[in-house]
Order: sequence, then structure tokens, then C-alpha cells
Amino acid sequence: MNAGNSEYIQPLNNDVKEVFDEKKNKFLKTGKIQRWLLKDDNGELIGRIAAFINPRYKNKGDKFKVGGVGFFDCIDNQEAANLLFDTAKEWLAEQGVEAMDGPINLGERERFWGLLTEGFHAPPYGLNYNPPYYQALFENYGWQVYFNQICWNLPVSKTSQLSPKFYNAHEKFAADPSFHCEGYDKKRMKKYAQDFCTVYNKAWASHQGNKEMSLAQGMIMFKTMKPILDERLIWFAYKDNEPIAMWLNLPDLNEIFKKFHGKLNLINKIRFVLAMRKRSFTKFMGLAYGLVPEFQGTGADYYMIVEWEKRIKPHTNYVLLELQWQGDFNPKMLNISKNLGAVKSRNLITYRYQFDRSLPYERHPIL
Repeated sequence: MNAGNSEYIQPLNNDVKEVFDEKKNKFLKTGKIQRWLLKDDNGELIGRIAAFINPRYKNKGDKFKVGGVGFFDCIDNQEAANLLFDTAKEWLAEQGVEAMDGPINLGERERFWGLLTEGFHAPPYGLNYNPPYYQALFENYGWQVYFNQICWNLPVSKTSQLSPKFYNAHEKFAADPSFHCEGYDKKRMKKYAQDFCTVYNKAWASHQGNKEMSLAQGMIMFKTMKPILDERLIWFAYKDNEPIAMWLNLPDLNEIFKKFHGKLNLINKIRFVLAMRKRSFTKFMGLAYGLVPEFQGTGADYYMIVEWEKRIKPHTNYVLLELQWQGDFNPKMLNISKNLGAVKSRNLITYRYQFDRSLPYERHPIL
């Protein structure tokens, strides 16, 4: 479906396989999954789809059990797409499901989530990519927009400049010796994992049911990211040595993986290690950003960003920051991106199909 498209970057085969591996995917401990392939009369593969039940998958306002579909691929043929959707719907209904969301992942939302509808350029690592005609296949079947997933980017080249308000805020906080910033140091992983958890728990843990992150979970996260970390992309701000803001970014691994064609064999593993040592990335991805409540609206995060800018611009090849997608139901996060001066780069859609079409349809509520 994406053959010949120079913008398409094939996901790693291992990343896809792990979604369906009970030993690798923790959500399969309590969830269920089923997959189907579609062939034409000549035995040629023309489509695929997966359906799953995840007891932990809940959205604010849900009044019934919701399942998911994902990993959808299909030729540009509505009849073929309808057969795939019908098959998934029938299986989900047998499991007691009353609606299905898609295309989504049986896993975390930063990967394989949403249908691309705007911005058909090379995606960052983990972001779904599909041909433009998929939107018509979904909407002609009767899928309805549940929420938009808005993506942003921000130029960070040596010549780009932030808004003047960032530098004004920086001047104020830089003059106060009780404030300072630090970059991540892998030799002090435990300290920065704790600082990350402190800011995250104060800024986000109470936000719409998010759970607090323990130090043990923070350590697992940083250990998992260790092979791909660029220490220059993780930044903290402090007041009297207490963490008040954090910003976690990672290099965009698709700059390497686009050459692998989905295969992580021995040769490609060596190429990956060499690329990480060379640090020749031009794009990075924003994964987490937080400011403790007592400093929200003060400009303390602007101070942190300018300090980071002073460190990152003169000594790297980075020219573009890609922010993780943000739901249109979360105006707080959207405003953070707008205030950073980021520009909308693409849009994906999480659709919902309600089985009982006589019931009123509701989009994801605003947080």
C-alpha cells in the first residue's frame, strides 16, 4: 500500500511483532487479540486488520465497553475495507464490546496510534503512516472522529529564534541565584530519574486519572532509553535545588531506521550503534514536558528552554524538534505547544464506531 512512496518509513518488524507477543506485551496478560489477512480470488494479499480487547483501555466519558482495531492495511477498495471492518466488529461484539476505536494500538499511545489525514511527510519513530485514501475507507464505512491527534514541530537550527517572551523570562530567572538548570548525566541516572518523577507527579499525575510514577518505574524508563539517549536533550530546572521543570527528548530514530526496511539484523544493529556514536541526527522528538503547579504561568519553563537552547544550538546537528501528538481534547497541552512557537506539522485521527447506531454519538470530552 505504501510501495514506491519515498516518505514512508517501514516500522521495525520486531516492534510490530512484540505487540502480539504475550512475553513482550504486558497488555496481553489481561487482554485478547485476533488478527486477519484478506486475499483476493487469485490468492494475493490485499489487506489485514487486528482487533483487541484491553480491560485497561478507558477514555473519560465512556459509558460502555470499547474495543480496538489497528494495524489496518488495505488496497483502495471499499468492499475489501468493509469486509475487514465487519470481521473485526463481529469478533469484538462476541466479546461483549459495544464500540470500537481505531486505528489504535494494544499498548501505549505513543506508538501505532491514529490515522494520518494531514502532513504526509516522513514520520518520526513510532508514528503511524498510511496512504491518503485510507480516510475515505474509514469514513465511508461509518467511522466517526473521536478525537484529532495534532502534531507540531519547532525549528531549532543555529539561526532560528524563540519568541522574545522566552528571553525576557530567562533574564528574570537567570538573575536569581536560587534558580539553575542541569542537563542529564547518565552517571547520575537515579538522581535524574527521581527528579523526573517528582516533576511528573506534581504536574501530571493528578491530571485526569494519571497514576503517580514511582522511582522504580522512572529507573526502568531511563534504563530502557539508555541505548538511544542523547544527554543533551534532557533538561531540568531547579529552585533551591528542588526540581520544578523537566523536558525529555530523544533523537528521531527513523533517521536511521528508514534505511533498514524493517529489519534489525546483525548488520543493521552494527549500523545503529555506529550512528548513535556518531550523533549525526538532525531531528529529535519531544516525549515529556512538565512544570510543577506553583511555577505554572511564571515563565520558569521559558527560562529552562532558553538555557537548553544555549547548550544545544552551538554543538549539535539538530535542526528540528518534533513534538509527540496531542489530543484536541487537551487544550492545556495544545497551549504549551503554541506558546513554544511550534507549528502544526500533521494531523492524525482516532476514530470510533458505535455498534448501536441509534444511540447519540459523543466525541472525547474536553479535559
